[in-house]
Formats: sequence, C-alpha cells, structure tokens
Amino acid sequence: MSLNDSSVAVMLPISDPDRAQKFYTDQLGLPYAGSNEQGEQLFRLPGGAQLVLLPRPDEKPLGSTAMSFEVADLDAEIADLEGRGVAFEDYDLPGLKTENHVATQGPLRAAWFLDPDGNVLCVHHTD
Repeated sequence: MSLNDSSVAVMLPISDPDRAQKFYTDQLGLPYAGSNEQGEQLFRLPGGAQLVLLPRPDEKPLGSTAMSFEVADLDAEIADLEGRGVAFEDYDLPGLKTENHVATQGPLRAAWFLDPDGNVLCVHHTD
C-alpha cells in the first residue's frame, strides 16, 4: 500500500468539543461521525477523507489555511455559509487582497473564514 492509495485525515486543535461540533455540523453542514475514546470529534469528508477535531485547549491554531474545500460555485457557497452564520475574513495584504471576501489569483478564487477556535478554513474554486 502506498500513500497514493491511502485516505487522509485532517486534524485541527479545538478548545471546546461541543461548540466545535455545533459549528462544523450546523454551520458547515459536515456529516458528524461521532467521537472516539479520546474525545476527538470525527467528521466524514468526500473521497474517504476525515476531519478530526482534537481537544487541545492549550494549543493555538496555525495562522495560515488549515483546510480548504473546493466548491463548484464559490459565490453560492459563500452566500449559503453566510446564511448559516459563517463570517468571512477580508484581507488587504501585499499579494492578497479580497473583494467581497474573495481573492482572485489567476484562475483561483478563494475566500477564508475562521472556526470558533481560530483555525483558518477556506472555500475555493478554480476556473
């Protein structure tokens, strides 16, 4: 078996499992798969991937994108997520500026938001 044949798990630190579960199920609409004996929250992702939320109240999230979802219609996805209470970030940095929450870099369009623990998440579309 090689890595090419393996499913992937994305692991993110969280401080409050109940709050995180509510955000990822209610606001993002991810299918909750339960928790394990360590209290980690498990979510099924497409392609056999899994999101694992690790209870780590003393850990700080990365300052950059931890997970990105490729979507078919970025504007519709932003509107849907905003309708469920997700707040998108806006940036005006050298090499990264958003307009209406969206940064365009060549054929890539992307928008970022934070989970309740400050993990940076992204939705993106490539034309």
